[in-house]
Amino acid sequence: MSGAREELAALAASPDPWDERLRALPVGEDPRAAAVLMLFGTLDRVPSEREAQDAAVSRDLDVLLLARATTLRAHPGQIAFPGGRLDPGDDGPVDAALREAVEETGLDPRGVEVLGALPDVPLERSGHLVTPVLAWWRHPSPVRVVDVAESAEVFRVPVADLLDPRHRGVTVIRDRGREFRGPAFEIGDRLLWGFTAILLDGLFTRLGWTEPWDDTRELALAWQPR
Repeated sequence: MSGAREELAALAASPDPWDERLRALPVGEDPRAAAVLMLFGTLDRVPSEREAQDAAVSRDLDVLLLARATTLRAHPGQIAFPGGRLDPGDDGPVDAALREAVEETGLDPRGVEVLGALPDVPLERSGHLVTPVLAWWRHPSPVRVVDVAESAEVFRVPVADLLDPRHRGVTVIRDRGREFRGPAFEIGDRLLWGFTAILLDGLFTRLGWTEPWDDTRELALAWQPR
């Protein structure tokens, strides 16, 4: 498992961790600063069901995610990383990402090792410029939904399950004559798509963890632009 941590740390220290797809995302006018916590660690309860020899990473490697409340105006019901906008009292994006993670999941930040802040990635639809903060969970603590107005569920997902080609596909959004295709991951009966899926796909690709998958397989998406 230490190998995964070292690979993540090396990526965090890289001057250019994102590929051209992420660097080319459009930036809206006057974007608001935000940060998310990409927290990896050792799953202590239910490892991946995949056979060890079939997985690109250890069956015990996991990532922390949450399902946003369906009542939220922005990205309702979507699976996401803990995170949010920078507040005036935050000492930069790392501080903001940890604060939001505590507020949303109840984790103990003393057990989190911050590996580094990755270059900003724009989220044009909601007008944010997001700093992904890459971290390792040295001493995992219990997580839960802290505020039902913000989150519907908090959970840890085996990375090997996300990388499984059987769980991968694309979502297609058609809006005003244009078509937007993006990576997606099936997590049981949930669908991880959008900005969070783009970040994970970019991270897995740069780490060399991605396994060949069918990028023509379309996964049904209930949400469409109004």
